[in-house]
Amino acid sequence: MKVTGFNHITIRVSDLPASLSFYQHTLGMKLVHLGRTDAYLEWGSAWICLLERSLDEPSASPRGVDHVAFSIAKEDFVAAADKLSQAGVPIVRGPVERGGGMSINFLDPDGTQLELYTGSLDGRMSVWH
Repeated sequence: MKVTGFNHITIRVSDLPASLSFYQHTLGMKLVHLGRTDAYLEWGSAWICLLERSLDEPSASPRGVDHVAFSIAKEDFVAAADKLSQAGVPIVRGPVERGGGMSINFLDPDGTQLELYTGSLDGRMSVWH
């Protein structure tokens, strides 16, 4: 699998305004997009998504890291998705076009959700706006 590097991290939070204040003012991240339940921030070449979720929601899970995404070239995406499927890796979502790129979310042996994503923050923001 030809992963080209780290892409982004999505973090589940209980209070988006409070979390946004911490990430912007304490850590110095730049706000790129603010939605009703999500915010996208840049920090150097890295980016994160803060995703507000109530623990009362049926699909809610504990706070913290939702998933870690890695960049992969478009031309390598299909082969990587096929390899995951053939290896019997649990697929959570995808393959699907999402936010300006192709995405597949899957679980590692301990249940940590990982993602291979062909898009970029600029591409996602062009679709989100």
